[in-house]
Amino acid sequence: MRLTNLWLRDFRNYNELELELAPAGLTLVLGDNGEGKTNLLEAIGYLATLSSFRRAPREALVRHGADSAVIRGQGDESGRRLLIEAELNRVGRDRVLLNRSPLKQGRDLLGILRVTVFAPDDLDLVKGAPAGRRRYLDDVLVSLHPRYESLRSEVDRILRQRGALLRQAGGRLTADVVSTLDVWDRALVDRGGELTAAREALVGRLEPEVAKAYDQLAPGEGEARLAYQRSWESDLGVALAGARAQDLRQGATTLGPHRDELALTIGDLPARTHASQGEQRSLALGLRLASHALVTGETATAPVLLLDDVFSELDPHRSRALVAHLPRGQAILTSAGEPPLGLQPALRIRVRAGTVES
Repeated sequence: MRLTNLWLRDFRNYNELELELAPAGLTLVLGDNGEGKTNLLEAIGYLATLSSFRRAPREALVRHGADSAVIRGQGDESGRRLLIEAELNRVGRDRVLLNRSPLKQGRDLLGILRVTVFAPDDLDLVKGAPAGRRRYLDDVLVSLHPRYESLRSEVDRILRQRGALLRQAGGRLTADVVSTLDVWDRALVDRGGELTAAREALVGRLEPEVAKAYDQLAPGEGEARLAYQRSWESDLGVALAGARAQDLRQGATTLGPHRDELALTIGDLPARTHASQGEQRSLALGLRLASHALVTGETATAPVLLLDDVFSELDPHRSRALVAHLPRGQAILTSAGEPPLGLQPALRIRVRAGTVES
């Protein structure tokens, strides 16, 4: 879906906004820090995933003093007009509509509008804890096939239930605890094993795209590689049985898909500990561009590319490389200053204190 229009009411620092976007090419959003540039990208991202890419709670998205916020986005997909509307309420349930028809559950919206987001916090993809890298893989899976959202949710539910049982057991392996643990172990082997296999297959398809994107951004600085590392060996059911005593002592599930790692290397050295900050930023951007290319190729539709203040995080050499290799399709880029030479936006807008000027 290409996004052509965006309307906001009481979202973040926007009272009322009506914005027309360039349906193809680049929309450049200029403005000083704190004026509301990122809020525009966040609103578009919310229409795609019903969550904030800044991981902000719902109440932070509603303008101070308002009871609710509304985000509306209109676009087209293969000549069909689509309208997505989301109402965020401080009290009560939120509402989501597609072409004026309410959706029974939010996950029904997934896949209608796809986005790829790069934000300054993405440096944590390389430097941060493994959970962020697992979330990256799962988000790409959902972009490719929305059905993976229910699988991810089911695995999370199994892990919560198993963890609650382990804590309630208090280290005692009674017959009832054994019986119930067996049930959750079988569920985790089934659904967790499916999620792990999907992640591993995805890494195999992502790796050449990451290597290509990194080489374009930082030529001659080493090859970027990915490797999925399970937290267990051989069979998950056997591993869970072997770790049961430890799980009981700790009151937590100590292995499974929630403990796996996506290892990132540059020139055969761990990127998290051995790469420079410039290399780490290039790799983080390479991960986003790689997923963008993969989703574009496998779904035959390019996601809307959202780049938040990307040039402030890159040196001039890498900035010029990004401009030269910016993917085709619809993109929206924010910047606090003038972007590098060579960038040719289809539309330029300026944001000042929650208002937009073309």
